[in-house]
Amino acid sequence: MPSYPSPGYAPGYTGAQLRAQTLSAIEPVVQYGLREAQVTSVPHAMREATAITLLMGRGYDSRTARQIVESWEIDERLPRARSEE
Repeated sequence: MPSYPSPGYAPGYTGAQLRAQTLSAIEPVVQYGLREAQVTSVPHAMREATAITLLMGRGYDSRTARQIVESWEIDERLPRARSEE
């Protein structure tokens, strides 16, 4: 059985490595969101940045994830999500 340094960390990763890798991966999206907030709104920019990061977590590279999220916009707005019933 593998030995994990802390719950949720993969073998071979330390907390510092995971933190550095995570923060460096999301920094471009954070900067994009900050720029986007200046020309749209903070809620819109947060939704976009969050959606981009979620897609990155699903395996898309940041450029493709951003293009996908931008393709969802209608008149610079993201459509409301429909709740599952």
